[in-house]
Amino acid sequence: MGASKTDQGERGGRGDVRGDGQAAEPSREQPVSIVAAIDIGSNAIRMAIAQVLPDGELEILEHLQRAVRLGQDTFRRGRLGGQTVRAAVAILRDYQRVLRTYGAQHVRAVATTAVREAANVDTFLDRVLMATGLDVAVIDTSEESRLTVTAVRHDLGRAFGLARRSALICEVGGGSTVLTVLRKGEIAASQNLNLGSIRLQEVLSTTDDSPDRSAELLRDQIANIVVSLQSELHLKRIRTFVAVGGDARFAARQVGKSTQSGDLSAIARSDFDKLVAKCQRHTTEELARVYGLAFADAETLDPALVVYQSLLHATGAEQIIVSHVSMRDGLLLDLVRSVTGQEDESVSKGAIHSAMAIAEKYRVDLKHARHVADMSVHLFDELQSEHGLGARHRLLLRAAGLLHEVGGFVSSRAHHKHSHYLIANSEVFGLTRDELLVVAHVARYHRRACPKPTHVDYMAMPRETRMVVSKLAALLRVADALDRGHGQQVRDIQCERRDENLILAVAGVADLTLERRQVAAKGDLFEDIYGLKVHVEEAQPARARSAK
Repeated sequence: MGASKTDQGERGGRGDVRGDGQAAEPSREQPVSIVAAIDIGSNAIRMAIAQVLPDGELEILEHLQRAVRLGQDTFRRGRLGGQTVRAAVAILRDYQRVLRTYGAQHVRAVATTAVREAANVDTFLDRVLMATGLDVAVIDTSEESRLTVTAVRHDLGRAFGLARRSALICEVGGGSTVLTVLRKGEIAASQNLNLGSIRLQEVLSTTDDSPDRSAELLRDQIANIVVSLQSELHLKRIRTFVAVGGDARFAARQVGKSTQSGDLSAIARSDFDKLVAKCQRHTTEELARVYGLAFADAETLDPALVVYQSLLHATGAEQIIVSHVSMRDGLLLDLVRSVTGQEDESVSKGAIHSAMAIAEKYRVDLKHARHVADMSVHLFDELQSEHGLGARHRLLLRAAGLLHEVGGFVSSRAHHKHSHYLIANSEVFGLTRDELLVVAHVARYHRRACPKPTHVDYMAMPRETRMVVSKLAALLRVADALDRGHGQQVRDIQCERRDENLILAVAGVADLTLERRQVAAKGDLFEDIYGLKVHVEEAQPARARSAK
């Protein structure tokens, strides 16, 4: 599902796709949905259009790509220039006309590093909305990672031992490099590095240097960052290195070999090293001429290849597996699931793994964290009719349960406030920035004061979001109270509503004095939100219950 690097666009793709630039006609026998994904990146704006058949299959209709150097403005001056903004808006207007031609029903447009870091990001987004009607979402690096990994996992399946080995998925973009580590097929860690090809050029100002001098500066800059990753990501344990991105696809076209999957290429480490050395002997003009590249693509080729090479050599992998997918393919897969009502369980698993990794980093009592998270979602399930929240909110509650005590790493005093800060400034794979803020607030209110109008961060959220936070925090407070001693003795809970009371019947615990006191002390938010007073009782034997 990936697009090759081109200024004018690439037409065609997988499935029943025409190659003449016209939309492939949908089957008249079955209705289809037309979906589109737009990626506003650091050096180009790209769009993929596809049709979703009733069986959930995705067929690419068209790829478009137009160069615009948003990253050059942001990384050099900190804001998007007027000329660049006008060029971007013009491209998006053209894309909107194409979308109308296809009759696209579902469109998702996202912007990444260059827009995210620009001082005038809001002005740019407003301008795009007024001119094109496109409501562009600025996504953070964890969302970029999730979308890319979703596409790669869909592309690779069980190939190359992803279910058995440690694997690194690496995408070098114009503004940043996104790394995701998989262990036994599950997301174990995600990292964003300021090692984008355009950013490196602007920071190091290598445009006027000789190729050899540019390469030397690049390697020094990259080496310092890669060394710091070894202890955190354990790169030497990696045996499978998966590269994503236009520059990786360029390398695959030059020295790659086909694999058992037609959508993947393999490049031996030695062959990749030779290609990098060969490219670094050329100036940008020579690269464009020798390899038939657009100047904008040739300008960022060397920095991107050096980043891939440095990371490859930091691992134990002997080859690069190049996947021809992109973040846009992850966006399309999300749209498919939205249209068909499917859910991606791997996202939930990845978010939980990521939250656990953060909890371990801040030396949380993991037994307590898991237990509180389990009890929180148990209460969530039991009270579904009361709160009316969905599966995504359930995931946010579990994440808050796992992370509610990370603030103890800073100080035991007011650790709930420290938890809020640490979570809000972390990245949890698969959660958006807004969702992470919900998790941070839920954790913040697991003890002490309930939400108040004087709490500025809380009041800054939309009313609907504040309501979600209060509903989830009320559940977390009760769950945490039930494990006040961190002994996990309260396990079997039966919930029963009696008039205006919620009875938590606990089995297998002889003395519930501490739990009663804690629930009484922390049940205030629950009573305010749900209108029920919580009571803890010993569960009656089955015979006694049946007699009632």
